[in-house]
Amino acid sequence: MSSLSTVSHRIYLLSLSTLAALSLLAAGCGSGSVGTTATGTPGPSFVIGTDAPMSSVTSFAVVVNSVDAIDASGKSVSLVSGTPTVDFARFNGLQTLMDMNDVPVGTYTSVQITLGAATLGYLNTGSGAPTIVSETATLTSSTVTIPLASPLVITQTQPVGLRLDLNLRKSILVDGTGQITGQVTPTFNVAAVAIGDDGAYLDEFDAAVVSVNTTAQTFVVQGPHGRQFTVNVSGNTAWDNSESLSSLTTSSIVSVSGTLNKADATIDADEVAIVSQNGFYATGQVTYVTPATGTATSFDLYVRGLLPTTTGLTLGQIAQVNLTGSENFFIYRMHNTLTQFLFNSGNMLAGQDVVIGGPATGAANSQAVTVKRVALRHWGFNGTFVVNSANSSNGTFQMQISGFAGLLVPQTVTVYTSSVKHYRNGFSTLANVTGNVRVVGLLVKDPVSGNTVLLAHYVDLLN
Repeated sequence: MSSLSTVSHRIYLLSLSTLAALSLLAAGCGSGSVGTTATGTPGPSFVIGTDAPMSSVTSFAVVVNSVDAIDASGKSVSLVSGTPTVDFARFNGLQTLMDMNDVPVGTYTSVQITLGAATLGYLNTGSGAPTIVSETATLTSSTVTIPLASPLVITQTQPVGLRLDLNLRKSILVDGTGQITGQVTPTFNVAAVAIGDDGAYLDEFDAAVVSVNTTAQTFVVQGPHGRQFTVNVSGNTAWDNSESLSSLTTSSIVSVSGTLNKADATIDADEVAIVSQNGFYATGQVTYVTPATGTATSFDLYVRGLLPTTTGLTLGQIAQVNLTGSENFFIYRMHNTLTQFLFNSGNMLAGQDVVIGGPATGAANSQAVTVKRVALRHWGFNGTFVVNSANSSNGTFQMQISGFAGLLVPQTVTVYTSSVKHYRNGFSTLANVTGNVRVVGLLVKDPVSGNTVLLAHYVDLLN
């Protein structure tokens, strides 16, 4: 068995999932108008977001004017707050909590979303480091309605919610030569989910810490739209970097994985990572590493998430992160020395999804960012299964990554599946993986061979 096969057996126990927070939702198939507003006794509801991005697109940012659940009589209720601008390309096979509200008890049979102005971002590659090009997107319909196969039933007993899966690959229109036209027909899969369902698990929720209660074993974070959420920890909660609840301050920014509590709609954390202790973090994809081999002195980061937004960095653009050698490198959900073995300044790769943390003053200049923490996280890589490449004895197969990530990782990569949590969307085992696939996992350099490999967490069929 090869060196990475042994490593990935351990990662099943030590690493689960990730990805960014603070985004929104929508759905697509037909259109209509919302009737009167539903009223009555309130019950808790939540919204879980994910997507299947078109991998050649770096961003799809759109104003979400409204998201409404509609009952059989045409009465509606709003599921989200405000009119935020959301980048739907931030998710790729991972789930996050987008909002939670009390809405009138009832049975809702469809969802209607109204969208506003939108932009598309692309990675432009040539000589040297890649750059980003943005253009205005044209929505073929700004209001879309989708019926629910199983109704959303709101009660007072425990939260229920919606899982919204945006498929940019089906939404973004191309011409006969495969060129993107700039037109977008929003296409979503929407389903009602209950706490405990796989579709309600929070792979990653990024938020700023507001307060800490070590006696109650809880802390409060501020999430989307300024809403605050209580996070519960216990002896079963794993903490990255050997940190703990007592390590948190009001300058901390954390990534949390876990489930919603059935009784009170708080978050029960099974994993917590402190991604910044200094009030600043950014997350996104590495597009360029300097130098190309050896110990990195800097890397370019395509910024998908940012807090606060008042630094020199800009969402949807590339920042240069400088490395001094004193940074703390780790892998989310990995708690032993394998972190330093697999991910450090000598093992950075274009295509890796990372989060950086440090002082906001160190991010005033987007071309000279200084940080204290760099963490590797899971991300979804779309591509094509290489025919006859499955090896059941090693638990591996090969894939050719496509689109945006494929420009960054042009070579065929070996996927290690011994750490897979779920085969999804039509796959059930390694034996039936074929065609268009998405692997959500860790992109790393095999420390023995030097080859680029993927340690899979989810393996999805892409329709």
